[in-house]
Amino acid sequence: MIDRLEKEVDMLERHLQVLRMVIENEPIGIVKMSNETGYPHHKVRYSLRVLEEENLIEPSSQGAITTEDTEAFVDDLDGKVDHIIDKLERMKIEDVAEVEG
Repeated sequence: MIDRLEKEVDMLERHLQVLRMVIENEPIGIVKMSNETGYPHHKVRYSLRVLEEENLIEPSSQGAITTEDTEAFVDDLDGKVDHIIDKLERMKIEDVAEVEG
């Protein structure tokens, strides 16, 4: 169960790293992103597809570029991540185990 969550977080981290590269270097192509991140081409391509489905990037003849929705997503991102972190903190059971032990 936790292993699946960790894999999802790793994938989300990759998607966000790819999005950050597009924001900072647009337009940017798969090969450059792969070379700079160390991710294989197929993983970069998958992240680009996910970001495109979320309307955060779009293809251009020179590479991926941001959309009109990107800025709002980025503005909300930290708050959403903080909310998830709070939820995960509440899931910890180590305090319960220490009390019962």
